[in-house]
Amino acid sequence: MLGEGGFGRVFKGVLSDGTAVAIKKLSSGGHQGDKELLVEVEMLSRLHHRNLVKLVGYYSCRDLAHNLLCYELVPNGSLDSWLHGPLGANCPLDWETRMKIALDAARGLAYLHEDSQPCVIHRDFKASNILLENNFHAKVSDFGLAKQAPEGRANYLSTRVMGTFGYVAPEYAMTGHLLVKSDVYSFGVVLLELLTGRRPVDMSQPSGQENLVTWARPILRDSNRLEELADPRLAGKYPKDDFVRVCTVAAACVAHEANQRPTMGEVVQSLKMVQHVAEYQDPLPTPSTNPHNKQSSTTFESDATSSMFSSGPFSGLSLFDNDNISRTAVFSEDLHEGR
Repeated sequence: MLGEGGFGRVFKGVLSDGTAVAIKKLSSGGHQGDKELLVEVEMLSRLHHRNLVKLVGYYSCRDLAHNLLCYELVPNGSLDSWLHGPLGANCPLDWETRMKIALDAARGLAYLHEDSQPCVIHRDFKASNILLENNFHAKVSDFGLAKQAPEGRANYLSTRVMGTFGYVAPEYAMTGHLLVKSDVYSFGVVLLELLTGRRPVDMSQPSGQENLVTWARPILRDSNRLEELADPRLAGKYPKDDFVRVCTVAAACVAHEANQRPTMGEVVQSLKMVQHVAEYQDPLPTPSTNPHNKQSSTTFESDATSSMFSSGPFSGLSLFDNDNISRTAVFSEDLHEGR
C-alpha cells in the first residue's frame, strides 16, 4: 500500500506490459463516491500537462461498490511526506529543490486555470496532493473535488464547502463561494509550507502560532522579520534576496481578499524569474547537494522589469529592481516549453 486518506487507499500495481502504476480504491461513498469517480475520470481524460498526474484507466462496478482509478506511478512520495513526514526527516529538502517543486506545482495549477478548456478549479490543492518524481519534479494529483469554473459574468460557484482545513480560502469557507482565486490561496499556503517547514495547522505550536497563515501574515508585512519564517532545516543555506522575493509571492497569494491575489500565470512568471535570477547570479558558497538540479546557460538582457502582479497590494512592487534579467526571456521560454 502506498497511502491512505479520506478518499480510500492507494496501492502499487503492475500492468501486463510491466508498467508500474498506482491504483486508487475509492471508499464506498454511495452516490458521492460515484460522483467523485466520474468527476476525476472526466477531468483527467481531457487534462494533459507534464505537471498533472496522468490517468491510465479506471474500473467501476456499482453492484460490488468497487471504484478503482489507475494512474501513472509517481514514485517519490508527496510533498507533505517530505516536509512533515519520514521521507524528509534525515534528508530535508534544500532551497533549490523546494523552488523546483513550487514552480512545477504552480505550472500545473496555471494550466488548469488558464490553459484548459473549460477552466478548472482544483478545490483541494495541498501538499499531500503534490506528488514527486525521483528527480523532484512535481505533479498535481487528486481531482475528485475539482469543479469547472463559471463562465460569463459569474466569477464564483456557490457550492458546499469541501477541501482541507488550513488550505481553504476564507471567502470559500465563509460563504461557499468558490473562485479560481480560491486555488491561489491554497497555493500560497503550500508556498508558506515550503518556506517555513510548518504545517498549515499545527496545534503543537505556541498559542497564536497554530495557524500558519495567521502567524505568517504580520511577519510578511515586515521586511526586517522575514528570516523568522525560514525553515530551520535550511540552516541558512538559501539566497536571502530570493527568499524575500518568494515571501512576496506567498503574501500576495494568501491575501484575505480574493481580488488582491495574483493569477497563477503571474505566480509562474514570478517564480521563474526568481529561478533565473539565481541562475544568473554567482552560485551560493555552499552549493546544493541535490544532483538533479541543473542550471540554465541562458543570457539575459535588462528591460527594467517590474512586478508580475497586475492587481492587489503588490501590483506596484518590483521584485527585481536591480537585477539584470529580462521578462522577455522568461516569456519566450514559456512559448518554447508550453509554460
